[in-house]
Amino acid sequence: MRGMDLGIEAVGLTKRYKDVVALDGVDLAVPRGTVLGLLGPNGAGKTTTVRVLTTLLQPDGGSARVAGVDVLADPAAVRSRIGLSGQYAAVDEYLTGYENLEMVGRLYHLGRRRSRERARELLEQFSLTEAANRPAKTYSGGMRRRLDLAGALVADPEVMFLDEPTTGLDPRARLDMWEVISSLVAGGTTLLLTTQYLEEADRLADEIAVIDRGRVIARGTSRELKAQIGGERVELTVRDATQVGAAVAALADLASGEPEADTGTRSVVVPVAGGAGSLAEALRRLADAGIDLEDVGLRRPTLDEVFLTLTGHASTDGASPEPEPPDEPAPSGRSARRVGGDR
Repeated sequence: MRGMDLGIEAVGLTKRYKDVVALDGVDLAVPRGTVLGLLGPNGAGKTTTVRVLTTLLQPDGGSARVAGVDVLADPAAVRSRIGLSGQYAAVDEYLTGYENLEMVGRLYHLGRRRSRERARELLEQFSLTEAANRPAKTYSGGMRRRLDLAGALVADPEVMFLDEPTTGLDPRARLDMWEVISSLVAGGTTLLLTTQYLEEADRLADEIAVIDRGRVIARGTSRELKAQIGGERVELTVRDATQVGAAVAALADLASGEPEADTGTRSVVVPVAGGAGSLAEALRRLADAGIDLEDVGLRRPTLDEVFLTLTGHASTDGASPEPEPPDEPAPSGRSARRVGGDR
């Protein structure tokens, strides 16, 4: 990544809580205007990484630059350039949606007029105009998450950090949030997105870094990570279990790896390298052999399978809870959910 214009750069970040190593030499490089999905289970080190990069937590070692500014040397300048939305929507329940956003604008020293203008703009952008004058405590979970994200965007940050932005949302609300994030990215914002939802990383991220037990164990595009575990597979189910062996024999020369067969489920899985062409050839061979099929298809590996292969456990299992940081104030002395320097 040397010579590339990076929105986020981390080299060798470490953080320890007594006997627990939360970060063990984390390296990250996110080009400006792109999305990095930081993927890992609970306890992997995702939130600790975000806390360090947003100046809310001092690392024990390593270095980091965000929006071109050294996180340790000039944290106030970093905070003036970033926005942060945490795992849980942190809004003032007794203020209206409009009042919440106006308050954030005033905290950023945007001035009364600009704070009000920005609040109205964001309420419209996030489809919250009709609820603008209702107390936030009357909002649904998805609406609160949108309001929280809108608050993180009040000052037009160069770099955004979204820490598990769809945690706790129902499927419909999650899809809505994905649309909001996609529109944000289209505007050129650099984004670091932490998630344990594999589909979320697959859909939103330009590049994915897989983190497990405080270390980045793999990185690449979704396609590159999937290619690491063997490409496509022809999967089929025969109507008669006695034909499983014949199906395997018919496709033996087509396989790029060892076929898998199960007479109990009447299924056969054959690794292939030719994509749709391999599926067409498989169908021809099966028809010539007189194999009666119930179902057949070409399937690529999922990110879940990638994660299982890389870590030895599923994306939501196998990790101890990430240590909760002690009461360690940010360098500015603030404890606010969003970070932003004086303007």
